Amino acid sequence: MPPARVSAPAASVLGMAKAAKSTFRCAECGWTTLKWVGRCGECQAWGTVEESGAAVSGGVAPARVSSPALPITEVDIESAHAERSGIDELDRVLGGGIVPGAVLLLAGEPGVGKSTLLLETAAMCAARGPVLYVTGEESASQVRLRAERLGALDPKLYLAAENSVAALAGHVESIAPSLLIVDSVQTMYAPDATGVPGGVTQVREVAAALIRLSKARNIATVLVGHVTKDGSIAGPRVLEHLVDVVLSFDGDRHSPLRLLRAVKNRYGPSDEIGCFELTDSGIIGLPDPSGLFLTRRNEPVPGTCVTVTVEGRRPLIAEVQALVAPTNAPQPRRTTSGLDSARTAMIMAVLERRAGMQMGNADIYASTVGGVRLSEPSVDLALALALAGSKRDLALPRGLIALGEVGLAGDVRAVNGVERRLAEAQRLGFTRAIVPKHSEEPVPGIETIGVEDLGQALRAAFPSKQG
Repeated sequence: MPPARVSAPAASVLGMAKAAKSTFRCAECGWTTLKWVGRCGECQAWGTVEESGAAVSGGVAPARVSSPALPITEVDIESAHAERSGIDELDRVLGGGIVPGAVLLLAGEPGVGKSTLLLETAAMCAARGPVLYVTGEESASQVRLRAERLGALDPKLYLAAENSVAALAGHVESIAPSLLIVDSVQTMYAPDATGVPGGVTQVREVAAALIRLSKARNIATVLVGHVTKDGSIAGPRVLEHLVDVVLSFDGDRHSPLRLLRAVKNRYGPSDEIGCFELTDSGIIGLPDPSGLFLTRRNEPVPGTCVTVTVEGRRPLIAEVQALVAPTNAPQPRRTTSGLDSARTAMIMAVLERRAGMQMGNADIYASTVGGVRLSEPSVDLALALALAGSKRDLALPRGLIALGEVGLAGDVRAVNGVERRLAEAQRLGFTRAIVPKHSEEPVPGIETIGVEDLGQALRAAFPSKQG
């Protein structure tokens, strides 16, 4: 029998049926695929790929535009200027202040001081216009008690205890705030979305609704986010892509120092850092925090070395301490605090191989002072000198700093911003610096010693004992 002929309209329908296929989307990063897979091909997360509907390969019908396209030279930028928050360290990180209509995500561990920082910021901004603080974790009376303790009371600061995005939108409609703070995005829920509050679907829908509300009304919005046990922001990764600014607030709970870092910033630098001190009466900005990272002592002690690290654009004086203690245990201990454990192990291996120091029969402890975390390669030389000083029981001369990256061959490599680092060290009273060769920037008041390898650095640091 001859094959049945298909009419043109029917063929068109069949063609559209073939073109319209279900797509699958990762709830974490947004990666799409035409077939279901158990593991995302982009972020490698398991069980996050969900069906997201049909993908039609045909054309898209034009729709009414929300606003006409303009030449870039005619776009108004007056409404995009940043407004100062009243907290200098926060403005430094944001690049000058909070931009109207921007959406900020502030993440940090529990108890680090996120709510305290935002409550003081809200009270400062309330002097210019209404501010709405929505809490989903506490009652309004509990937030009021903390505000009284911090002295953050203002009649234009409005508090609301809500968990529904719809109810939050009602508060925004009645108050018309210039700043909206949501503490936290994981406790809010969207009535039209499935899942429980804090789940992937709910967090994505809540964030999308708040972003639409912020952009439509030109309201600066700050979202508080929880973090997981490894320090990353909880919820879908797409949350970080949707917002304009991602801030990380961290610090050692046993230390009053808190560091605010800009992980992502569409309106300013993304490598800036702000320093705060958390006290019983609130949180205080530290424009000059270098003194917190040094130990005040009368005489030099073996196993310590001072260096200058650059956090964002700010040079900071920091002290590295090391203890090398002989042991008969078959597996010596290796403990670090504030330093990268892998990089510390590399420095120990370089000292043993290139400088002849036996490290395999000793427990080794390395840490920083003041709870600061040092991950920059310029800290390598200071760590190596601290380990060598503890191993030989020799103290570095007073007023000496060291900075430089140490390679596997024992060479000391150049680092950026040497002049800025030396100027900061000279300002705090240091008189000598061991730096990589050809990096001896002339800074008045401080003597620089250029070294090419670790052996030269050890001879310059411990002139009383060669090698």
